[in-house]
Amino acid sequence: MAEFFNLYRHGFARVAVATPIVRIGDPAHNLGGTVELMQQAAGEKAVLAVFPELGLTAYTLDDLFHQQTVIEAAEAALAELMRRTAKLPIAALIGLPVAVNGLLYNCAALVCRGRLVGVVPKTYLPNYREFYEERYFTPGDAATCTEVHLAGQQAPFGTGLVFRWTERPDFVLHVEICEDLWVPTPPSSFAALAGATVMANLSASNIVVGKEGYRKQLVSNQSARCLCAYLYSAAGLGESTTDLAWDGHAIIYENGNLVAESRRWAAEPQLACADVDLGRLLADRMRQNTFGDAALRHGGDVRRFRTVDFSLPVPAGRLLLARKIDPLPYVPSDPATRDARCEEVYRIQVNGLVTRLRATRGKKLVIGVSGGLDSTQALLVCARTVDQLKLPRANILAYTMPGFATSSRTRNQAWQLMRAVGATAEEIDIRPSCMQMLKDIGHPYAKGKKVYDIAFENVQAGERTSHLFRLANQHGAMVVGTGDLSELALGWSTYGVGDHMSHYNVNGSVPKTLIQFLIGWVAQSGEFDDDIKRALRRVLDTEISPELVPGGQSSEATVGPYELQDFHLYYTLRFGYAPSKVAFLAWHAWRDKYRLAVIRKWLGVFLRRFFETSQFKRSAVPNSPKVGSGGSLSPRGDWRAPSDGNASAWLADLARVPNTEK
Repeated sequence: MAEFFNLYRHGFARVAVATPIVRIGDPAHNLGGTVELMQQAAGEKAVLAVFPELGLTAYTLDDLFHQQTVIEAAEAALAELMRRTAKLPIAALIGLPVAVNGLLYNCAALVCRGRLVGVVPKTYLPNYREFYEERYFTPGDAATCTEVHLAGQQAPFGTGLVFRWTERPDFVLHVEICEDLWVPTPPSSFAALAGATVMANLSASNIVVGKEGYRKQLVSNQSARCLCAYLYSAAGLGESTTDLAWDGHAIIYENGNLVAESRRWAAEPQLACADVDLGRLLADRMRQNTFGDAALRHGGDVRRFRTVDFSLPVPAGRLLLARKIDPLPYVPSDPATRDARCEEVYRIQVNGLVTRLRATRGKKLVIGVSGGLDSTQALLVCARTVDQLKLPRANILAYTMPGFATSSRTRNQAWQLMRAVGATAEEIDIRPSCMQMLKDIGHPYAKGKKVYDIAFENVQAGERTSHLFRLANQHGAMVVGTGDLSELALGWSTYGVGDHMSHYNVNGSVPKTLIQFLIGWVAQSGEFDDDIKRALRRVLDTEISPELVPGGQSSEATVGPYELQDFHLYYTLRFGYAPSKVAFLAWHAWRDKYRLAVIRKWLGVFLRRFFETSQFKRSAVPNSPKVGSGGSLSPRGDWRAPSDGNASAWLADLARVPNTEK
């Protein structure tokens, strides 16, 4: 039980960036602040704390770096730090000057539970504008030794080191120092190809106008390019302000995304922690085959790295995520970002259909309009498509086709939408043709019995699609599909001559949760007039249902809440996470609404439907534009899978998820 509720069990690791207040040239004083922040980070169950460049002495010593007293005091402070923290369950990167064979290096020392694990010297020494580091230090790659005796211990030394956490081998650490990141080819680029997943940068980095944003760009881009977590800690209060100022900026990025940041200009020591998802990083590396190609092409640079192991117990017990898990991964939580996303998705859908119409020299579109979410969004796309092609909206041949269970609400909404859009609108009652087919196949319903089985449902779905295709033949038009990504994932569509098929499906890679926001965005925008806006709001208030069975039918009662199933789909499709990890994330995102037992139940439904029963439908989907990095399920795009697979392995992993939350 406790194992499930522990973030380390699911591929996460808690890390910290620290900014102490320093006193210039006083390692004994700086030692105390460093130890206090290490203790604080260990109390937060972090396994790594990163401190600023030359943090034991301060960065702004200038020629004082050549004073033997400072060098020896820094070494003594490091030895005392290891003594004081020998029982702390945390590793830390400490900055200090280190003299080796008559040369002085700007170094980062990795310490863990009293052990000096390794020492990494800075590679690139800035000697321009306000920087004069070559006056004091030697570049790290000039070192001829591979070991160093420091603070009473012997340890690996050099720029080509990566540090692997023995208990969690997916945590592989590389260290660079300030300017190393600012060059065209940072050492971390090659370290990532050598297997490093966590990059740490001990920095001084004085502040000038605009530099804070540029730092973020550098760290964000490097973490995205290297598919890694990047920890950056810059010097703050206490550094000399003779000619410079310092803002104490510490940040953590994961694959381009900011996950933690300290408060700048703080008058007290700062610690910022984040839970980085190592599983996500490794999943992306496996999928992005060019990552491996780069390792091959830079084999010489990659092979120079040495791996140094260090041991640290994995924090045990109940340890929940500190990071926020967005409950709707396909829908940005920030309103401005969400609006921009909706507009971009809408434009992708429209331009996909525009291109297909131009390629086929088509002038007309045929679409079935139910009054529900999916067909509403597809109809809006059709309207904007003919506008862009300067065709009359009457070229949209829209049909509502009531069946045995169609409600007056959705029927009225369909008519309201078709008229408001300006489509050529008609109604075809499919009940007579459905009844004829039911009679032809000897179905009990045709004899007056209330049998509402899958055949009864699919006769109606098939009749609708059959009508649409024949209407397209008759009018020289193209059938526009309406089914969405969520339905494809769950197999919630009628195969072949059913809502599964069309000439072009504009919604095919848009999940249900995003379609709801798309319609809401269109309703608020100036795209259409007030009549359409009112109709769209009514659609959003309507329960999702295929309306194929009399007496009321809820899609979500059968396949599960779409908001949950879209969450499960995203993390299964995008990252290939195990069900236990998906459940862990879903519980963090949705625990105010769904109990873990409920999440477990619907995740089981998802796994069985996705991996075992519905792949054959996805192997034959119509063309559709991919709209997001969350993926598409087209066999020509993001997802290729055997139609005769099974869900046994996924269900076995799901069985490890507890039913209780205590």
